[in-house]
Amino acid sequence: MQNLENILLDLKVTKILGKKNISVKNILYDSKKVGEYSLFVAIKGTSTDGHLYIEDAIRNKANSIICEVLPTQIYRDVTYIQVSDTQKSLAIIASNFYKSPSKKIKLIGVTGTNGKTSTVFFLKQLFEKLGNKVGMISTIHVEINNQIFDSTHTTHCPIKTNELLGKMVDTGCEYCFMEVSSHGLSQNRVFFLDFDIGVFTNISHDHLDYHNSFENYLNSKKSFFDILSRNAKSIINIDDLNFSKLIDNTKSKITFYGKGKQANNIGSILNSNIDGIEILINGNSVLTKISGDFNLYNILATFSVALEFGYSEKLILKSISSLKPVPGRFNIIKSKKNIYGIIDYAHTPDALQEVIESVSNYCDIQKQLIIVCGCGGNRDQSKRSEMGNIASKNCFKSIFTSDNPRNEDPVLILNDIKSGVLKKYINKTHFISDRLKAIEFAVSIAKNKSIILLTGKGHEQFQEQNGVKVPFDDYKTLYNLLK
Repeated sequence: MQNLENILLDLKVTKILGKKNISVKNILYDSKKVGEYSLFVAIKGTSTDGHLYIEDAIRNKANSIICEVLPTQIYRDVTYIQVSDTQKSLAIIASNFYKSPSKKIKLIGVTGTNGKTSTVFFLKQLFEKLGNKVGMISTIHVEINNQIFDSTHTTHCPIKTNELLGKMVDTGCEYCFMEVSSHGLSQNRVFFLDFDIGVFTNISHDHLDYHNSFENYLNSKKSFFDILSRNAKSIINIDDLNFSKLIDNTKSKITFYGKGKQANNIGSILNSNIDGIEILINGNSVLTKISGDFNLYNILATFSVALEFGYSEKLILKSISSLKPVPGRFNIIKSKKNIYGIIDYAHTPDALQEVIESVSNYCDIQKQLIIVCGCGGNRDQSKRSEMGNIASKNCFKSIFTSDNPRNEDPVLILNDIKSGVLKKYINKTHFISDRLKAIEFAVSIAKNKSIILLTGKGHEQFQEQNGVKVPFDDYKTLYNLLK
């Protein structure tokens, strides 16, 4: 139980009706979950407006309401707090309810189109190897001092995030590494969190179904660096064409990483093979167990964060040499038939191109690479033709299939992908909506030294269609077929 008056600290209130000296058991924005002593926050979402459910929340015994518009029916035994923005208010009161945990832990947020999950996983591993207790909030799972919990979102709502940070503080975690998504930023899910460091990986074509334009998408990412304090630091990929727009007007101190001399921390690839990349960072070489040339940037970002916390380059590089691959990110399967499988989460045009470029180090892609990929339903349709173009021209065979069709017809999604395939590549292109059959077909046409690149789902263990999540694991499926 917390006192409502304490929960409202730092909140810009337009009007209060009722008592502030009351007890609050929990904060909720779903009226169905409300119970006795609940504080209900009426959020205006993309599909519905929480103000429509204030009466339901009161009927379920909520004793306090935060809203932008006061209801016409006012009850004497309920406290009403009117604010201008309930989303931002939710972030503030959630932090207060859990006693400001982000101020008691070193919080590092990673944002970008690609590389968020890998960078967060590398950071988590690295800082553990450096002797710290750590927490992680990622797309794949949440981890608190080696305890693993399911993850439902890339960036959780402020209530859940502050609850998790509170648990990390209680278990003695010194650092938390979390992914920060564009959806989370646009919905103020990380507002009022006290970040020590913000990391930018890259930005490219994605989520335009939600943001409507690339400019809106870019501005959502920029908002992360806008909220960083003067005491915080921004670690930025200077090789991304849009880096300067993201840090325009940020109050934080800036460190750049990249391949060129203009970066503070400079990296390059010395050698690349399917077992890992050997890289040069600030003049020091290190052999890693991480495959995929694109991981140079994720490792550089990880190195840069550790450097900001005072660790020596030598110690950091020694720990980087033993980092393990991230689940669902460029995971390698070797078969006795001399056929390789690669599982990767790449689901944007840029990510797919980068993965293909990495694979081109290991084989002649026009003779040996078989690509199996698709595009998700109810998501950015504009990238489908581009994905079709990239896959079909950079392979021996491309097989397009379903990747979480959700509420769309899988055949129509495949037609969108097909529209990007040039006529000269159509003969080496196949469209098989059943993902299992598509993978089986890939294995059936593979021969000595073939590489099957299976992208889009990565770590996911389900296929979602018409509201139902059916168990499906890319890695296990391909592994069993290649045995």
